[in-house]
Amino acid sequence: MSENYSIKNITAIAITFNEEENVKRYVENLSFANEIIFIDSSSTDKTVEFAKEMSVKVIERALINFSEQLNDVIQQAKNDWIVFFDLDEIITKDLGEEIKNKVNNPNSKVAFSVKSNFFFMEKQIRFGGWQNKKTIRLFNKNFCKYNEIIIHDKIKAKGTIGVLNNGLLQHSYKSFDNYNDKLNIYSNIQAENLYNKKVKPNAYHLIFKPVYHFYWQYFFRLGILDGKEGFILAYIHSFSVFKRYLQLWMMYRKIY
Repeated sequence: MSENYSIKNITAIAITFNEEENVKRYVENLSFANEIIFIDSSSTDKTVEFAKEMSVKVIERALINFSEQLNDVIQQAKNDWIVFFDLDEIITKDLGEEIKNKVNNPNSKVAFSVKSNFFFMEKQIRFGGWQNKKTIRLFNKNFCKYNEIIIHDKIKAKGTIGVLNNGLLQHSYKSFDNYNDKLNIYSNIQAENLYNKKVKPNAYHLIFKPVYHFYWQYFFRLGILDGKEGFILAYIHSFSVFKRYLQLWMMYRKIY
């Protein structure tokens, strides 16, 4: 990791689970960061081993209260400016240069959103809501924190948010099981948060919400135009909604 770029330093943070094949590329893409932290959710492959070999700081913990734990890790970062990317996302050279420029000259901005170019089963997904996806990936921890909403990419910023010109490339699909496992992690996190908030599941959550999510993504957001890939994505994500509330129901029944 580079120690000699100008003015201000950056800490990169990522949540990892069985990402051994992406570790090397990810660290190399983030050579402009002088600190990289992985929050590993019990990987069973060599993710942690490879990360430590590349001088990545690894914190091994189960993400139960997502926002609270993530905010805690961010406060441990030695730099004020944080970048948050997943290991299946490719940070291009142009995006990396733009990030460095914005950190050195933020122009009163406390955070910046980045557009994702999403690929699934080797095909760029252009509909289903993916084409408009922009999330905050670069932020100053003194003015930003993850809020209590259960979705992991929601940041509350006290200040002006900018948008970067360069987007990232997201290749999420390694295999059906791998992608489904990734969604299961977030379903678990969401279920835990709902349980802590004393939300009780009912037929609306278990039946209507998953069906509505499928129709919303596949038909109303035109996922149908992405062909079979659009159908598979809508199906998997609607099932993850069902899984979230099934897990919540099991928590109330003390079924583990």
